[in-house]
Amino acid sequence: MILSEDRQTHWAHLLTDGIWNDDLVDYSDDDQALRWAKKAIIDFVKEHEDIDQRARAKVASLKRGVVEGSPEWDILYKKYYEEERGKRGQG
Repeated sequence: MILSEDRQTHWAHLLTDGIWNDDLVDYSDDDQALRWAKKAIIDFVKEHEDIDQRARAKVASLKRGVVEGSPEWDILYKKYYEEERGKRGQG
């Protein structure tokens, strides 16, 4: 999933505004806080895409030819997706 520049900026504003409004932090540099939030969002999406690709490749590599969209494919995809997340300390 590729996020447009506008969507990244919008999400970064929502994140930084929410944190500030909840009195969790006071920013000394609002622009820097937005840049960091935007980078965190981009890194999160890239990580998800990488995990997704690896899980799909594992299902596709099975010899029995599991059809994407089938209940079996969905179960295997979820299993492999969670395994990949676990390997990265996200489980």
